[in-house]
Amino acid sequence: MIEEAIGDLLSEKKLKLTVAESCTGGLISYRITSVPGSSDYFLGAYVTYSNELKKKIIGVKDTTLERYGAVSSECALEMAEGAKAVSEADVSIGVTGIAGPGGATPVKPVGLVYIAIVTEDQRIVKTYHFTGDRKSNREMTAETALKMLYEVLSGMK
Repeated sequence: MIEEAIGDLLSEKKLKLTVAESCTGGLISYRITSVPGSSDYFLGAYVTYSNELKKKIIGVKDTTLERYGAVSSECALEMAEGAKAVSEADVSIGVTGIAGPGGATPVKPVGLVYIAIVTEDQRIVKTYHFTGDRKSNREMTAETALKMLYEVLSGMK
């Protein structure tokens, strides 16, 4: 399981992880904490589904939400940066998107997802468009975020 490999890398590198989730509703955190001993490297998560909590808890800016919206690369990055700052983690993930079936617009379709990974030295944001139903879009988002995290951790010294 990828979450076990991530745990091994975090432990080996003595790094602490936090997650800020929106469209996945805690699924990434669930997968991380499914690994025994994850409390050694996982600090916790922020499931900030509403814009109000994105602003209040992890510091997403009003201007970001007004200009780009909650489903944007800018918001995903601010979610990851804010979670990292609040928790004092070494590594963080920020995820936002439209799981479906509602909530889409012509510009932002169902399945549009932004995933950000922030470390001391890196700020990475990627855009994905999954084409399944709500459940599979959420699962694919969580899986993709974990794969991104694994790649980042594997490349860290």
